[in-house]
Amino acid sequence: MNILKAVLLKLTSAFMFSVMSALVRYVSDVTPLGEVVFCRSFFAIIPVMLIYAWRGELAAAFRTARPFGHLGRGMISVAGMFFNFAALARLPIVDVTTITFASPLITVALSAWILKERVRIYRWTAVAVGFVGVVVMLWPHLDVTRYTGAAASAATLGALFAMVSAFTNAASVVQTRRLTDTETTSSIVLYFSLFCALGGLLTLPFGWIVPSWKQLAALVGLGVFGGLSHILLTESYRYAPASLVAPLDYTALFWAFILGYWFFGEIPTTTVYVGSAIVAGSGLFVIWRERQLGLERARARAAAGPPTGT
Repeated sequence: MNILKAVLLKLTSAFMFSVMSALVRYVSDVTPLGEVVFCRSFFAIIPVMLIYAWRGELAAAFRTARPFGHLGRGMISVAGMFFNFAALARLPIVDVTTITFASPLITVALSAWILKERVRIYRWTAVAVGFVGVVVMLWPHLDVTRYTGAAASAATLGALFAMVSAFTNAASVVQTRRLTDTETTSSIVLYFSLFCALGGLLTLPFGWIVPSWKQLAALVGLGVFGGLSHILLTESYRYAPASLVAPLDYTALFWAFILGYWFFGEIPTTTVYVGSAIVAGSGLFVIWRERQLGLERARARAAAGPPTGT
């Protein structure tokens, strides 16, 4: 347990993720989507390999008993990355960030359906309320009367892409939970990057561009920031309970607002403020409820005493 270290790691991860999103938005005007996905994943492998080599975990990162499980997660994740980056090309950063924060709520529903986890009325209520917040944020983008011409389709597509991204992120979390039964954290991180890089590379025949030096720096940067963010996120859970660390995800909303305003002049609408408050509140309630259930299970085990042998 090292709560201060866990908090610092998670806060840095949230900041790096927001910087990555800003860089994606910066290059998306001229760079094909598949090329951005490839650079995000390929250049993320560099810090991943260096850090795991330094820690002596490189061999463990390549070792796997479930290659098809990694392939399934990779396919889900690369789809989510495409949708997320497509949304960032069409909507303000804070809008996309907030909509994708519906992912933990969707994870609750998918866990009940796929993993057969028991979900009680409290968490189902939080999920329902959270989706009300999502609808509040989505509604202006789906109201095409607010836009004209290409702006209408861009806003609508961006909102839909962000929502689909939230679903794929939740599906990726569920698949990751399955993999953690047998796979190491290092192998999950490494194969995620490898399969997503391959997915982006498959778009090469559809036309990539030769980026300028400035664009290339942004493409390399978004990959490195994405890789480091993933590593720091994973490391933060080593030093403190998930129920303490997970709420810090929502600091990404602050950075999304700052970076969006500073670099792109994006100012969130009232519906974004209202919707984000509803979604964040619902997500925090789910996290709090998970902690309460964990404490109840711990007390039940303590009351039952150690198992007796025969």
